[in-house]
Amino acid sequence: MTPDATADHPPTEQQASHQQSERTDPRYDALAATPEFAQLRKLYRGFVFPATVAFLAWYLLYVAMSNWATDFMDTRVVGNINVALVFGLLQFVTTFALAWLYSRFSTARLDPLARELNEQYEKGL
Repeated sequence: MTPDATADHPPTEQQASHQQSERTDPRYDALAATPEFAQLRKLYRGFVFPATVAFLAWYLLYVAMSNWATDFMDTRVVGNINVALVFGLLQFVTTFALAWLYSRFSTARLDPLARELNEQYEKGL
């Protein structure tokens, strides 16, 4: 029981949450120290960090071009469709392509390793 909690006043949700976060699972700690877990984190970060940087750079290029290259963005491509509209639509295409690529990467590289680690965890290492 925390100093703020008495018999008349049970711990608040925030206090209970904090107490629970202080508990550790020795099986998880042992699993987190394995080379397989480190490999899983490395693979995940190796995809997510570069993909995030690339997508943000692409998005910021769109924003910057919309602000400072208005003549270029107003250039008509076909009929009333201009470069700005094409860039905007490509933002959606890029989002879906990135989600599809991550799904394929995760299925092929991350999921098998995560399943193996989960089996080790459930067996108790």
